[in-house]
Amino acid sequence: MLYPELDTPALLIDKAIMLDNLRHMQRQADRRGVALRPHTKTHKMSRLAALQVEMGACGIAVAKTQEAEVMAQSGQTDIFIANEIVGEHKLKRIRALASRVNIAFGLDSIEQAVQVEAAFADSEAPARVLIEIEVGENRSGVIEESDFRALLTFLRGCPHIALEGVFSHDGHSYGADTLEEGSEISRVSQRRTLRFAAIAREMGFAAPTVSIGSTPSLMHDYPILEGVTEIRPGTYIFMDAAQAGNIGSLSRCAATVLSTVISRPTSERVITDVGAKGLTMQVRTRGRCATQGLGLVKNHPGVVIDQVYDEHAIIYNAGFRESVRVGARIEIIPNHICPVVNLHEYAFLVENGRIVDRISVDCRGKLG
Repeated sequence: MLYPELDTPALLIDKAIMLDNLRHMQRQADRRGVALRPHTKTHKMSRLAALQVEMGACGIAVAKTQEAEVMAQSGQTDIFIANEIVGEHKLKRIRALASRVNIAFGLDSIEQAVQVEAAFADSEAPARVLIEIEVGENRSGVIEESDFRALLTFLRGCPHIALEGVFSHDGHSYGADTLEEGSEISRVSQRRTLRFAAIAREMGFAAPTVSIGSTPSLMHDYPILEGVTEIRPGTYIFMDAAQAGNIGSLSRCAATVLSTVISRPTSERVITDVGAKGLTMQVRTRGRCATQGLGLVKNHPGVVIDQVYDEHAIIYNAGFRESVRVGARIEIIPNHICPVVNLHEYAFLVENGRIVDRISVDCRGKLG
């Protein structure tokens, strides 16, 4: 089947571009002597996680316990949940997973550690954790060295918690205005992560893993500092309009949403059949990753999605309106691909204009 024959909306993945993106990042990791642990929250497909590991990844990262369960069921054996796991229910599920696969998760406070120690108190194997370091994104993670030292001191008295290392996410790299600024954000973030790893060693913890992440800081030839052992990019597999801004090209955008023009009610307005429920309303407002509108219309330079309702996308462009008719198919490059994938049950793999596979988004809706 030719992909324009699909019913819409539909999530399309260009196979050749995706494979090139996967090879590119694996080469980056291999050349720099670090392990690649792709963050699968971008694609949420166990089939693609398996492909990444086949191509050289050391394992995978996920964001949620439910994602880890799906990936383990599909055969993944080395999983890191790059998030703090809190609550008796989730921790029991982690214990169950730990009996079958190598699984670790994020930790950033004594309060959380108390819960983890209690949950694993009668477990045969300890909970494997990495401490998250806040490096400038203003999200989760340890900020003060004094708090880090206090947490390590507490962990000395936790026989059921094994510290594997530290990790960070330089998500503020999305806001960099220039390549130089992006490079500096990456360096500062790595130095800070490595500083906390050094403190752990000083206090007697081996903590061998130093894991860093974010696609914007890894698509360019920024230096990876000595001591970093692992990188965790996610979006690189598909890229999106924001990442295209970062690298200055749409050529690596593998994912699009196929949509049908359903109305041309004015001389400049075009309506298509995908809205916020298939495209999201996300924008990025700063830096090289800043986006125009709510998505780019592929092969129509300067044409963007101006507005979305739940089930409708609105384009205001007189020239574009005259170039399409009701029933025409268009492809939209999303601003941020990760939440878009979570809205679709399947992705259709396209090669030379034909559908060659339908892949289940089997981690779709796995939010717990």
